Amino acid sequence: MSIGHIGHTLLGLLESGPRHGYDLKRAFDEKFGHDRPLHYGQVYSTMSRLLKNGLVEVDGIEAGGGPERKRYAITEAGITDVDQWLATPEKPEPYLQSTLYTKVVLALLTHRDAADILDTQRAEHLRSMRILTDRKRKGDLADQLICDHALFHLEADLRWLELTAARLDKLREAVAR
Repeated sequence: MSIGHIGHTLLGLLESGPRHGYDLKRAFDEKFGHDRPLHYGQVYSTMSRLLKNGLVEVDGIEAGGGPERKRYAITEAGITDVDQWLATPEKPEPYLQSTLYTKVVLALLTHRDAADILDTQRAEHLRSMRILTDRKRKGDLADQLICDHALFHLEADLRWLELTAARLDKLREAVAR
């Protein structure tokens, strides 16, 4: 049963006490959803799956002006599941099927200018880095850590772009065979 990182995050948020779906969405967006807030439908479909799997239970139902509002509470099985998820390391993404690499090789195969592709991508990476650096400078600690993570990945990409640009002639020969 895979509930994904959103399901585990919502479970973890429930450890501080029972909450309605609206409250869970707000807490998720506040702590983790700066760039990608959750949709309400995603919250409720995830909660439905967690309920079906016994990881949460309905702690109460309130009738309001609209539909009933369910308050969810995490179960012992849910706490165990969060413990296991947190203790499991994430698999590093090796990026062995890079779209950018594919574009460079395809450009070479079709006699287009791969150096232009690399230059355009470099400019886009630098633009993203400026935006992230500005956000990091103005942000709180959470924002700074998230931006650092993204910036380090962009820096690695830039190193790859430079290395590939320096090896374009050799790559052109290799793909022509």
